[in-house]
Amino acid sequence: MQLTALDLTDYRSYERLTLPVTSGITVLVGKNGQGKTNIVEAVWYLATLSSHRVPHDAALVRRGESTAIIRASFVRAGRNLQVDLEITPGKSNRARVQGQNVARLRDLLGEVRAVLFAPEDLGLIKGDPEGRRRFLDELLFEIAPRFASVKADYDRVLKQRSNLLKQMRSMRRGGAGRSVAGLDPADSASSTLEVWDQQLARFGAELLRARLHLVNRLRPHLGYSYLRVATDEGAEESLDLPPDQRGNLSSPADVAYRSTVLDELGTEAGELPGTQEIHDCLLGLLASRHDDEIDRGVTLTGPHRDDLEIRLHDFPAKGYASHGESWSLALALRLASYDLLRLEEGDLGDGEPILILDDVFSELDVHRRERLGRIVTSASQVLITTANDTDIPGSLDGEIHVVDVSLGDATPRDPRDGGLR
Repeated sequence: MQLTALDLTDYRSYERLTLPVTSGITVLVGKNGQGKTNIVEAVWYLATLSSHRVPHDAALVRRGESTAIIRASFVRAGRNLQVDLEITPGKSNRARVQGQNVARLRDLLGEVRAVLFAPEDLGLIKGDPEGRRRFLDELLFEIAPRFASVKADYDRVLKQRSNLLKQMRSMRRGGAGRSVAGLDPADSASSTLEVWDQQLARFGAELLRARLHLVNRLRPHLGYSYLRVATDEGAEESLDLPPDQRGNLSSPADVAYRSTVLDELGTEAGELPGTQEIHDCLLGLLASRHDDEIDRGVTLTGPHRDDLEIRLHDFPAKGYASHGESWSLALALRLASYDLLRLEEGDLGDGEPILILDDVFSELDVHRRERLGRIVTSASQVLITTANDTDIPGSLDGEIHVVDVSLGDATPRDPRDGGLR
């Protein structure tokens, strides 16, 4: 799919911005703090309903205003697509697709497909499991939006169950309290906990299996993408391998989904247990840990505790990979996501996702810049932000459209006024 126009109203630093966008490579150039990232962040928000920079919506609204509006026009599968989003912190955000109101905001997921690589992605390698779970879920929701509802249901049950565990911990420490209508409070709480166990196992099994299936599909692309960004030979266009040949490559990079449920089942790499099998195992683990959970007041088993394990040379990348290797791994994860959407999901008629590179060339050494340039040159649409023209690699071939960004404004540069170099 391709972005053709972007309109922002009271979004971040923009009181009003109207920006036409063409296919191919668009480079947003401007000094730091001028609003380059704000533009690509708005596109990413439409794809994922989240920012890659901040956890809350309040920072997305221009200071002094109550609502920010993102309007974007796309071409997807040969048809025009119009998406409008109103962001109002403290209230429910609202969205429209083709001028029609969207009943639930998460129904917007899957309409816009994009892959973003940003300096924050180094946290995928060096950071906590939460960021890696979010990475998986964002990609999963782009491919199969219905799992956003499964995740929302899981989070709702998890919150209720954890609140009950805290109540049971208080009862355990301070006594059971008085009976109500002849029912012992501890017995009543235990019965309720079993109900929440059933619900958590139901939604958790669906989410866990979907994540595992995604990781199994992502693995060959990850290993292949790492070779492309880590070696000059791998980035050559002549070595662009089709998906069915990538799993046969020997790569130092690997990825696996880690879960106590899969450990209990003895699941091997590449295997995919059935949903019922995962459900029964998860339910059994929940029941077996009731005492520990009540003592701690938290739910100790489930997809919210899982992790995406990233390995290099058969060692955990976190703590083992060098800074340069960590950058290559983070970039390989995003390129693997891009290839998964482009090659394996393209048969749905969606075409390529929008590839966004947010201020990444300045973070890469010259060799990785050149490799990345060779890899993304043939992409249908690439949005790049940079503070310095000299950071753009010479290997980024073809016609490059430049947009000059200054505080509150973004203006396409006339090709007659000169390009990047």
